[in-house]
Amino acid sequence: MQERIVDVAIIGSGTAGLNAMAQVQQAGKTFVLINGGEPGTTCARVGCMPSKALIQVAEDYHRRTHLGKYGIDGHAEMTLDIPEAMAHVQDIRDTFVDRVLGSSTDDLPEDLFIQDYARFLEPTLLAVGKQRIRAAAVVIATGSTPLVPAAWRAFGDRILTTDTLFELDDLPQSVAVVGLGTIGLELGQSLRRLGVAVTGFDQQAHIGGTRDPEVNRAALEIMRKEFPIHLGAAAEIGADGDGLRVQAGEHVAAVERVLCSIGRVPNVAGLQLGNLGVPLDARGLPEFNRHTLQVGDLPVFIAGDANGERQILHEAGDEGRIAGWNAARGERRAFRRKTPLHINFCDPNICAVGARFDALDPDTTVVGEIKFAPVGRALIMGKNRGVLRVYADKADGRLRGAEMVGPKGEHLAHLICWSIEQGLSVGAMLRLPYYHPVIEEALQAALYNAYGKVERKNDGMTELATLAE
Repeated sequence: MQERIVDVAIIGSGTAGLNAMAQVQQAGKTFVLINGGEPGTTCARVGCMPSKALIQVAEDYHRRTHLGKYGIDGHAEMTLDIPEAMAHVQDIRDTFVDRVLGSSTDDLPEDLFIQDYARFLEPTLLAVGKQRIRAAAVVIATGSTPLVPAAWRAFGDRILTTDTLFELDDLPQSVAVVGLGTIGLELGQSLRRLGVAVTGFDQQAHIGGTRDPEVNRAALEIMRKEFPIHLGAAAEIGADGDGLRVQAGEHVAAVERVLCSIGRVPNVAGLQLGNLGVPLDARGLPEFNRHTLQVGDLPVFIAGDANGERQILHEAGDEGRIAGWNAARGERRAFRRKTPLHINFCDPNICAVGARFDALDPDTTVVGEIKFAPVGRALIMGKNRGVLRVYADKADGRLRGAEMVGPKGEHLAHLICWSIEQGLSVGAMLRLPYYHPVIEEALQAALYNAYGKVERKNDGMTELATLAE
């Protein structure tokens, strides 16, 4: 069989793959983009975009429960047409998928965009359908898929995942959400607000990706007011008539469907990565450099969800660019990774930035804290729930990280992330302007709390820099 020769072969046309392709195109190298699954990124098809559309509908409908205290009448008669709401979510989803495809692959000729599955024969030789492709470098960007235990698959469509939830024309009357990380917590809250009876289960003792015990405590207190949450025991599922029975420890729920959100696994099963000739871990993944994305000493790079590390869209984009740059230029350049940023879009947001609480040395770290209860802007919005905790170096005051559950957390998290990226100290951040009344005053208050504990202080007034400076 004749081999087709290219500079770079990219396996996967999701966020990482498309960003890798852009780097290869900019370098003027020949390439082929190979995609064996549905076209369009995970984010656009089954991830962040359809979930945010569902969250928005649920949050807007839930807002009616607060209108009475403002003197707004008629809110009790408001109703929701679920099929119409789901059609709206699907329309939004399709719009984003079309945008991704229209801006990336629609104009590629068929010989550059092969819609088939690839497998490795050698580190630089791929079998794709009936073709063989020899590439100077290969980028693996095959994404991930929801993890569903083998025993649960026997229940068919009674087990929902993000791959199937957004395809529903109507919602079930009851759902058990197994796995209360970012995805499970967001969708569990939204389903409850849309009228579905929801019960949440997680074998961990924390929810929403929290690691700070104070933030986790506050998040649990808030979320348990919306639906029952059972932690600390693995869930077991069995048939219960036409529905399912979920049991975790002493807690049992009889439901129509189960939303399985216990994690995502890299899509590498069919790639035959054993033919790379490098050791594979228990997940079937090779070891790789997190700053070059190179697999061992091979001209092979693995980026995005496929490597199982930072399964977030902006990280996948960065990794695709790193892998594409190195693959196209024959280099192994190491790139500094950006400050970690995690945002859960439940209400209120749960966010984590930078170094995590459990990774910091308590002897060299100070914590600044503010509860949202007295924050003026949050009180006016009727969303004064939660807590913000910032972490700083005790000696020099440099901001290290933060975790929070609170209103407008997505914006506060970005401000903190950018500040960490710039290497700002608590004192330097307090010299910045804070308008009144805004949610950012919560950050200001947390910084003041931390400032009293750090050793390095500003010269002169805390809030203002002198003209001489």
